[in-house]
Amino acid sequence: MPLSDEKPDPSPTMPNASPWIAFRHTTFTVVWIATVVANVGTWMYNAASGWLMTSLDANPLTVSLVQVASSLPMFLFALPAGALADTVDKRRFLIGCEIVLTIIAAASAVLVGLNLVTPSILLLFTFLLGAGAAFTAPAWQSVVPQLVPRQDLTAAVAGNGVGVNISRAIGPALGGAVIGGFGIAAPFWINALSNFAVIGALLWWRPASSQGSALPPERLAGAMVIGFRHARFNPKLRATLVRAAAFFFFASAYWALLPLVARNQIAGGPALYGILLGAIGVGAVVGAFILPWMKTTFGPDGLVAAGTAGTALSLILLGIARYPEIGLAACLIAGISWIGVLATVNVSVQVSLPDWVRGRGLAIFVTVFFGAMTAGSALWGQIASGLGLPAAHFLAAAGALAGIALTWRWKLQTGAGIDLAPSMHWPSPVLAIDADADRGPVLITVEYRLSPERREAFLVSIRDLEQQRRRDGAYSWDVFEDAAESGRFLETFMVASWLEHLRQHQRVTNTDRSVQDLIREFSAAAETRVTHFIAAKFR
Repeated sequence: MPLSDEKPDPSPTMPNASPWIAFRHTTFTVVWIATVVANVGTWMYNAASGWLMTSLDANPLTVSLVQVASSLPMFLFALPAGALADTVDKRRFLIGCEIVLTIIAAASAVLVGLNLVTPSILLLFTFLLGAGAAFTAPAWQSVVPQLVPRQDLTAAVAGNGVGVNISRAIGPALGGAVIGGFGIAAPFWINALSNFAVIGALLWWRPASSQGSALPPERLAGAMVIGFRHARFNPKLRATLVRAAAFFFFASAYWALLPLVARNQIAGGPALYGILLGAIGVGAVVGAFILPWMKTTFGPDGLVAAGTAGTALSLILLGIARYPEIGLAACLIAGISWIGVLATVNVSVQVSLPDWVRGRGLAIFVTVFFGAMTAGSALWGQIASGLGLPAAHFLAAAGALAGIALTWRWKLQTGAGIDLAPSMHWPSPVLAIDADADRGPVLITVEYRLSPERREAFLVSIRDLEQQRRRDGAYSWDVFEDAAESGRFLETFMVASWLEHLRQHQRVTNTDRSVQDLIREFSAAAETRVTHFIAAKFR
C-alpha cells in the first residue's frame, strides 16, 4: 500500500475502470471492430445451426449435442493451442487459423445450400469450427495485453466482453431474420465471409517488437507439461478455475436448451429463438455498462455470487416460461449475470499469470470453461429428455445456488499487490564443465544456516517457496535438516534439463522475490550457498 504522500501506480484492476477507456488505443479499436463483425457471423451460425438441428432431429439430447460439439473442441485442444501461443508468433498463427476457419465455414454453407446436411454432418462442421476457435482462443486472449498498456487491461477485457455481447445481441436476431428472408443457408455464408474482417485486421496490425528471451523457444510437449505444472502450483489461478467451473457447468443449461424452450415450450419460430439469444446479448451489454458499479458494490467474489444467483433466477424463469415475455425477461437477466461473472473471472485469470505462461494459463481456463459447458450441456439435455425441460432448468438453478456456498473459500484476484514482471535477480550460475542445453536432469541445492529459534518460521515460509519452485518447472522438491548440526537446512529440487533451469531463472517474478528475500532474512547472506549438479554421462 503506498504511503499517504505517494500516488498509486495505475492498476489493471481499478474497480471503476470503464470499458470505453481501451478505445483510446487505435490498435485495440481496429481489432475490436473486426472481431465484432466476425462474432456476428459466428452467432448467426450458432443460431442457424441450433434451429436447423431442431428441424433435422428435435430430440432434446440431439439438440443439446450442438452445444456439445461447439464446446468439446475447446476442452480437447485449448491446452496445446495455449502452448503454441506461448512459443510461436501469435499474429501469424492467428492469421493462418482464421484462413482455415473461413474455408471450413464456406464448405458448411455449400452443403447446407445443397440440402446435403444431416444431423451428423451438422455436428461434424460445428465440431470443426469449434476446433478452430479452440486453437485461436488462447492466442486471442493473450494478445490483449499487447493492444493496450497494463493499466487499461481491465477496461480492454470488459470492452472485449461488450463486443462479444453486442455481436450476441445482433447476430442471433439477424440470423433469424435472414433465415426467414433468404433461407437457412444464408447465415452460414455470412459466417464464412465475416472472417475476412479479422484476417484484414491482423494483416494491418504490426505489434511492437519485444526483446524476448535469448533462450530457444520451448518444445510443444514440454511446454504443455510446464503449463499443467504451473496451473497446479499457482494457487491464485486454481482458485479462479474452481469458481469458473462451478458457474459455467450450471449456466450451460440455458445455452443448451434455449432452442427447445423457444420451439416447444413457448411454441415460437426461428425469429423468436433469435430474439431470445439477442436478449441475452442485450442484457450482457447492459451489464457491461454497469460493470464498474457492480464491481465497486460487490467486489469480485460478491459479483460472481450475485451473477450466479441471477443465473439461477433466469433458469427458474425459463423453466416456467410459456409466453415470450417471460423468456425475454429470463434472457435479459441471464445476459447481465453472464457478463458480470465472465469479465470478473477473466480478469482474475489474466492478473494471476506472468507473460511467459499466459497463453497456456488462459488455455487451461478455456479448457475448464468449455469442459464445464460441454459436460453441463450433455447432462441437462439428458435430464430434459427424461424429466422434461422445466425439471432440467430447476435442477440447474438449485445446483448453481449450492455452488455459491461450496466454492466461496476460493477467492478471486484483483491484481492488488501482485507484480508478475520478471525480477531477473537470480544470477546465471558459473560452470566449470560443459553443459549442453538438453543435458539433465539438473539437481539444485540451497544450503541455509540459521539460529534454532527461527526454525519454525523458516519452515512455514519455505512452503511458499516450494510452490514457486514447482510452479516454474521444478520437481522432486524437498527440504532436509542436518541431524548433526542444529540450524543447517538443505533445500533440494530437480529440473528436467539445463536449458529448463535457465528458463526457471527468467520466470521468477518481483512478487516471488519478496518471498525469497524473506526466507533469506532467516539466514545470513554469507551462509546461503547454491550449488548445481548435472546428471553425469556414462559411456
